[in-house]
Amino acid sequence: MSNPAPLQKIVDEFRAAPKQLRLPLLLEYANRLPPLPAGMDSDLERVHECQTPLFLKTTLEDGRVRLFFDAPPEAPTTRGFAAVIGLGLDGAAVEDVLGVPDDFYQEMGLAELISPLRLRGMGAIVGRVKRQLRAKQQA
Repeated sequence: MSNPAPLQKIVDEFRAAPKQLRLPLLLEYANRLPPLPAGMDSDLERVHECQTPLFLKTTLEDGRVRLFFDAPPEAPTTRGFAAVIGLGLDGAAVEDVLGVPDDFYQEMGLAELISPLRLRGMGAIVGRVKRQLRAKQQA
């Protein structure tokens, strides 16, 4: 199991950042979460493991994974998690996304700054993406 290159680049960026800059970096990523396309909001699945409401949808376009997220603006940590996953995995091949370790976030150096419960939410997001992709493969 390994991370696709775009996700690994983000992981490396966090790991290389000084500890005091990692949380501001996550908040920068929160601001990069793209808005949902019009009309997609009713088609999203909630990630119940996240403390803050987070909704996602995976689609496939030409064998590539497309990810869509919705999280409230007042939840910057959750939005940051979604943006990291979205920017790191959107456009990847299905097999590459399915190969991402659920705990990939452990390498980012956020454990000293964010509670384990909240960090596990990031793993839950990846787990939900994988479940949706497997369901699409079986359909």
